[in-house]
Amino acid sequence: MPQSIFLVALVVDDYDRAKAFYCDALGFDCLQDEVQPEGKRWVVVRPKGGEGAALLLAQAANDSQRAAIGNQAGGRVGFFLKTDDFARDHAAMLAKGVTFREEPRHEVYGTVAVFADPYGNTWDLIQHSS
Repeated sequence: MPQSIFLVALVVDDYDRAKAFYCDALGFDCLQDEVQPEGKRWVVVRPKGGEGAALLLAQAANDSQRAAIGNQAGGRVGFFLKTDDFARDHAAMLAKGVTFREEPRHEVYGTVAVFADPYGNTWDLIQHSS
């Protein structure tokens, strides 16, 4: 039976703050935003038009979870956003206030630049070489 990763939890401090960044600044679609028991919500976002994994924005519920906010990959780039037009998406993200930690660079595999979400998690925006 074929398998695929369809959802990855991302620990955040506030549902609405995280949803605003991912949907407004990055242009992701909100697939679900449903109230759950005990004040929790099921908030799922995914890159617009994307067919890959989505993110479950999971609000931290205790000190251990709060400690993981912004450090889910231990300081490494932990998330990778693939694009078919690096220049378009890079410019749009800059215009929306996304913080890039470096200038775009050209590698043998494509064009890439590291950006951070509001929590400090780092992402690669990448367009693979043809």
